[in-house]
Parts: sequence; structure tokens; C-alpha cells
Amino acid sequence: MLDDGAIGSGMTGVTTAHLTNAIDDRYFHLEHIHGERGARLAGESQTAAIDRIESIVTHEGIACDFTRVDGYLFCAPEHGEDLLDRELAAAHRAGLQNVAKIGRAPLAFDTGPCLRFPNQGQFHPLKYLAGLAQAIERGGGRIYAGTHAEQVTGGANATVTTRAGTVSAGEIVVATNVPINDLVVIHTKQAPYMTYVIGARVPRNAVTSALYWDTGDPYHYVRLQPIDAEHDLLIVGGEDHKSGQADDIVQRHPRLEAWARERFPGMGEVQYTWAGQVMETVDGLAFIGRNPLDHKNVYAVTGDSGQGMTHGTIAGMLITDLIAGRPNAWESLYDPGRITLRASGEYAREALNTVAQYADYLTPGDVDSPDQVAKDSGAVIRRGALKVAVYRDATGELHERSAVCTHLGCIVAWNPAEKTWDCPCHGSRFDKFGSVINGPANVGLTRI
Repeated sequence: MLDDGAIGSGMTGVTTAHLTNAIDDRYFHLEHIHGERGARLAGESQTAAIDRIESIVTHEGIACDFTRVDGYLFCAPEHGEDLLDRELAAAHRAGLQNVAKIGRAPLAFDTGPCLRFPNQGQFHPLKYLAGLAQAIERGGGRIYAGTHAEQVTGGANATVTTRAGTVSAGEIVVATNVPINDLVVIHTKQAPYMTYVIGARVPRNAVTSALYWDTGDPYHYVRLQPIDAEHDLLIVGGEDHKSGQADDIVQRHPRLEAWARERFPGMGEVQYTWAGQVMETVDGLAFIGRNPLDHKNVYAVTGDSGQGMTHGTIAGMLITDLIAGRPNAWESLYDPGRITLRASGEYAREALNTVAQYADYLTPGDVDSPDQVAKDSGAVIRRGALKVAVYRDATGELHERSAVCTHLGCIVAWNPAEKTWDCPCHGSRFDKFGSVINGPANVGLTRI
């Protein structure tokens, strides 16, 4: 295994780790897009992923706070109870017969009617990854962290070229959150969204331990993480927006806090704030399998659609079967090369949104001069025909890079919450100095 950074330093390190078979995009939507059989296979695979994680935790003795909890889906103010009824019927058709509609979730505020999804799960994702890494090495696997893959080549002489040398392989799995070996095909079928999270202490048992979601757009998601004998950490997420396409990023965490304080008055001071990027596919399910228009021994895993921990586990199960030549009923459902006609409207909307971002070549900069860039902050500046990404560090020194994303040439935007440069087209992200931290770009912003 080659990892560009330290183990868990990517999006897994910032996930809130809801292990659930309650689909973010709703079963009635999946049923419309993929048919009743597709929705049933989706439910089956998500459930199997939670079971597989529990099995690994037990078999390998991984201390990662894994526990089974219930999940509750309740309505946002703008939605009526009919949405829950539609989802309940679709979940039952998808095989989740134990999902039930109840009067309210077990919270101090009145959620109104909700759906209860029993036997979900949660864990500490970094503790889990540490245990997986140890298990891989005990089994003879080799892990190379801090190893940047520069090129992936499939075929009879499949190789991965790194800065330290070349690795030969029989099969290659590109599990880089967003593929770095695919220029266009997959990226036109998924879109990047930033999501924001806060963490605050609450007294132990003040909030019933469970997973909670509302039906808002963007929706809110809540869970607890034990931190000591007297307190839990209340984790609240939401306020999603298209990556690189928001002018009010600094307001996202305060809005989350306001939403949480209204509903959890016993919440202490917010101790943690962070954010992550979610890849939303046009048809609601991940892309897992053989990389389109590539050699048959190159596989891709992407499109987490808000359920990265279960989709990642599904990938481990499905791609293992594909490599071993075993049949797997999930293969066509998650096929990265699939074209889902009923998702064509969403495909067109996202494509038009992407094309519109290239108009940034013609707009003024965020500010007129580097003198207007505060310490530990960044801004895009127009310099003649060029757009420049300017970051001023804490000492006042300026660092200038081209603002042109090295994937397909969109103009990046400064993210003041994460101190990153985010591409509004396909989700490439760069640190404040311009080094690439998330694909599909695989090299940093060009030095000015």
C-alpha cells in the first residue's frame, strides 16, 4: 500500500464516521434511479459493510470504540411527514424491514415523527485505521506512507511510478478519494462538496447515544463520541456547499453552533471545528470497480456520497472478488463506467455548473493588491492576464502560485476555514503553499 501522506491524513481523518445503511439520498430516490433491485442491493451492501467492519474489529481486536447504535431520521421544518412515509415504504422494499416510523427521536427537543434505523454503528476512524495497518503488516503486507504516486500504468506490465522508485503489480487499486489517474470520465459524474463539523462537550448520558439526521438541504448530522468518564463529545455536522463556490465560509461553523445550541442547550463551549470534502455522484452511489477506459487490472474507488466508511468497506469486498474472479451481485450497481439515464438531469446540472466556473478567468481578483492580504490568509489576485493565488504567512512573507488548477485549469478559490485553495470544478485541493492534498490534480500549483 502506497499512501501519499501519513495513514489517515486524508478525508478518513475528518469523517464523522456514521456507519449506516440509511442512504443519504434516500431509498425512494435510489429506487427511482436504479430500480427496486438496485435499491435492494444498495441496502444489502451497506448493511454488509457495517457487519464486515464489526467482524474485523472483533477478529483483529481493534480498540476503536466500535458500538452498535440506532439511527433516527427526522424532518427539517421545510419538509412534511409524507417524506418519511415515502422513505419508509422504499426502505421496506429495499429489504430493511426493521425500519419503523415512531413518534419522535429520543432527544430533549421534539423532532416530531421520525424513522428509526436499528443496528447502525459508529467508531473512531483513526483508531480503526491504526488497527487495520497493524493487521496488514502482521499478514505480510507492506505499507509505505509519505509516498506520492506520480503515474499509474495498467496492463501486462502494470506499474506505479513514485518519486522514490517504481512498483510493479498484478493489479492496481486507486483509492485516493478522487482518482488521480483519470482525467475526465469519472469526474464528470461526481461533484465535490465541502461539509463542516463542530465538536463540544456534553455531560455523559445527557444526549442519548445514537446517530441523528434531519432532511434539510443541506442536512444536519449528529453523533456522540465518548471522551472521558464524565463527558461525551457532541459532534454536529452540516452546512454543505459546492467546493470553492461559497462566499460565506467563515459563517458556516457559527451557523452550525447556533443550530446545535437551540436543540442541545447543555452543550459546552465548541472545542473543535473542522471540515471535509464529500464527492457526490449524480446517481447517489459510489464508483467502485474497474477504471473506465483503462486496462482491466486497474480499479478505482471514489464517489463516497457522504458514506465513505461503508462505501470504502464495500470496495474492499467487491474489488477483492473482481480480482479473484468471483461473481459479486454488487458489481454492476457500483460499476464506475455505468451510465444512469434517470440521473441525466443531475448530470446536466453539475456539468453546466462546472462549465460556468471557467468564467472566473474573466473576473477581477478577490483583492487588488497583495498588500490587502492579511497575515495567515490568502486571496486570488489578477495580474494582467494571469490569476495568482497569494498567501501571506504568519511572518508576513508572501507565497505566490498560479491560481490555475493543475487538473483541468479551473481557477482555485481560497478557503478561509481550512486555509486551503479549493478547485470549484472537480474538487482538487491544495494547501496554503500550493502543494496538492486532494485529487484529481496530482501536482501542486505552479510557482510564480
